[in-house]
Amino acid sequence: MRILDRYILSRFLYNFLSSFVILMFIFIFQTIWLFIDDFAGKGLDMGIIGKFFFYMMPSLTEKVLPLTVLLASILTFGTLAENYEFAAMKASGISLQRSMLSLIIFMIGLGGVTFYFANSVIPASEQKIYNMRRNIAKVKPAAAIEKGVFSDFEGMSIKVDEKYGEKDRFLKNVIIHQKTPTNVNNTVIKAKTGELISSEDSELIQLVLRDGHYYRDMDKKKSTEKRKYPFAKSNFEIYRMNIEIPEMEQDLEEENVSNREKMKNVSRLIKDMDSIEKDNKRIVQAFSKNIVYRMGGFIPLSPKDTAATEKMNLLRQKEASRKSMTTTAVDTDTVQNKEAARIDSVSQTKNVAQSEEKTAPKEIISLFKDWQKVQVMNSAKNSVSNIMTSIEGKKQELNKRYEIHRRHIFSLHEKYALALSCIILFFVGAPLGAIIRKGGIGLPMVIAILLFLVYYFLGVFAENYSYKGNIHPIIGAWLSSMVMLPLGVYLTRQATADQGMMNFGNVIDFFKKLFSKKDKTEEE
Repeated sequence: MRILDRYILSRFLYNFLSSFVILMFIFIFQTIWLFIDDFAGKGLDMGIIGKFFFYMMPSLTEKVLPLTVLLASILTFGTLAENYEFAAMKASGISLQRSMLSLIIFMIGLGGVTFYFANSVIPASEQKIYNMRRNIAKVKPAAAIEKGVFSDFEGMSIKVDEKYGEKDRFLKNVIIHQKTPTNVNNTVIKAKTGELISSEDSELIQLVLRDGHYYRDMDKKKSTEKRKYPFAKSNFEIYRMNIEIPEMEQDLEEENVSNREKMKNVSRLIKDMDSIEKDNKRIVQAFSKNIVYRMGGFIPLSPKDTAATEKMNLLRQKEASRKSMTTTAVDTDTVQNKEAARIDSVSQTKNVAQSEEKTAPKEIISLFKDWQKVQVMNSAKNSVSNIMTSIEGKKQELNKRYEIHRRHIFSLHEKYALALSCIILFFVGAPLGAIIRKGGIGLPMVIAILLFLVYYFLGVFAENYSYKGNIHPIIGAWLSSMVMLPLGVYLTRQATADQGMMNFGNVIDFFKKLFSKKDKTEEE
């Protein structure tokens, strides 16, 4: 039996390593294709570009490893079934589970190694990648200006529709927002084209804009002057401006940022999740109290004097007992007269209350004069508008903070899900290979890629939905594994019973029985 275990394990390791190398090679080329526009022609050394893609390899392992396990298991057991080696094992009394025993032990060990890799190596590589891209963007301004979005520089934001030419120095449809020292956008510049001109000896880069417009809000101390000259507007054919950039000798591998969720291990994620949740609750409570006070609700009342109230109650009780003791007999007529008088007084009180209710105003606004009503309504409208604006602004801030918290939860469970997914996909691929009974790169590769695409796209959609709060982050992290787990159980049962993935004859018989029952009920 040891010889059999070694034989199956050696076949699996060969397929596993060869598949891992091929798939990693493919994914690295895909990464190069994605990032080539950002790094090519920027004057970067090949060593820096090589280090960047080397740091990308651990992150690619998250995608490559599950697909490698799935493909290697299909190849191994498909080849064994195709060469009738499984038939010989079953004839010798060796079941599918027994033949998979050595690989199950190996997959459990691989799951532990994968978790350590996801907890230690991948966070370090993510930190290296993020900081290197950030430092490259600082040193090379052309790389920092992205197409279609605003790129922040010191004191301004720049957006372009297109970059072209040597080193992406030419820009098309440029929009610039210049900021004051108080971080207020007071100047807008638009130009049809632009050009970046730099020198190796200078710390400044010159931006030359052509055929554009210039708009600026004028800062005046007096309101009368501001009404006369509220803004300045002009057209230009050529406009030159200097942009200050950092030192060109900056270390591109300097690490300044380490607070993103993918850069953290399990212990730090748990710690930061608790602190973020407490901060979110504190911010919500403080903002809720502020809004309530601004609305004038829940005005605190002055505390009651309980001692004086108790003293007054004691005096009333003594007075009532004294009157009851001195009163010995009451005449019946007197009682009737008092009762009638009491009924009259009650009816009079009711009539007065009803008349006051009829004459009382139904709306508070009717208590004011006409000129005061306008002021009250405008004041209330402005108060509600200001409160709604504050709520909308705080809502956006809280949505970002909640998204950060959800990202931390997802990243924490993703590390465990990645380790377990290797084991689950093995139990999908191994019985599937035994069922299809086909080895080689053709059909097994196609089936493995289709299953992996289902697994991968489920993970991508679940990640995006969990970030936005549409589903819980824990469900999003485990959704792909939860979908593949029943499939693995089903395929293992089918392969153990030496059956195919689906018996179409049974399906046809089921529908025949279903329609025959409907026909009988219609005849009756």
